[in-house]
Amino acid sequence: MKKFMTEFKEFIQQGNVLDMAVGVIIGGAFGAIVNALIDNIINPLIAMIGGTEIGLAVKIHGQILDFGAFISAILNFLIIALVVFLIVKSANKAKSLVAKEEEEEAPTTKTCPFCKSEIDIEATKCPHCTSDIPEDTEE
Repeated sequence: MKKFMTEFKEFIQQGNVLDMAVGVIIGGAFGAIVNALIDNIINPLIAMIGGTEIGLAVKIHGQILDFGAFISAILNFLIIALVVFLIVKSANKAKSLVAKEEEEEAPTTKTCPFCKSEIDIEATKCPHCTSDIPEDTEE
């Protein structure tokens, strides 16, 4: 239990909770926008196609099977999923661009341990002092 509390404390201190809170708030607001689109634009279009007031629905033994509501829910999900996908994709691209800029180029030269001249990284013999370069020498 102590390890769990320590991990939880680290999680809160990293700022992840704030990021999650912002995500929930923005997600709720975006959900309201998508619901307004579905309720005010897409549902009336479905009702026009169905030719009745309730749209694409069938009444069987007093029960209504509302296919229009089901189609609306699917469209609602697809719109939200598409936007979340685009946000995650752009965030990952931005993160990879930052990482690419921070990447250092691999060294192409090293220093001879004997004469301290700069030589090619793959050299096994120094061209200046003709010493054999040990394999474990990196700089």
